[in-house]
Amino acid sequence: MPHVEANETALDAMRLLDPNEPVVMLNLLKFRDVAIDGYGVDGMTGNQAFRRYGELNDQEDVKFGSEPIWMGLAKNTIIGDEEWDLAILVRYPTRQHFIDKLDDSKYREISKVREAALLDSRLVELSQLFSAQ
Repeated sequence: MPHVEANETALDAMRLLDPNEPVVMLNLLKFRDVAIDGYGVDGMTGNQAFRRYGELNDQEDVKFGSEPIWMGLAKNTIIGDEEWDLAILVRYPTRQHFIDKLDDSKYREISKVREAALLDSRLVELSQLFSAQ
């Protein structure tokens, strides 16, 4: 079953954790062939529409401290059978920054462009155990 919208139960669980802990969000994305019309991305491919979402999301008043730290094309799923187009790791200074972003009315409007672009996605909250050297 495809997923493009936030799971409210998971968000409620996230809200119970330490709001000051830094988090990294793992994004796995599968683009639509053609974006859904009506969100300012009419006639665009899903990939093009997601790039537009990225531009809108990069505005200072909706970033909430987010910083993409890695992005790459998804190739072969070695374990499992899901297929993805793109993987992105985005760091947030704190969990609360991410929660505040999802609660922000301007971001909620921008997120409609994300939904128009994506056929399927996963968004996984990660907290660091140790730093990579």
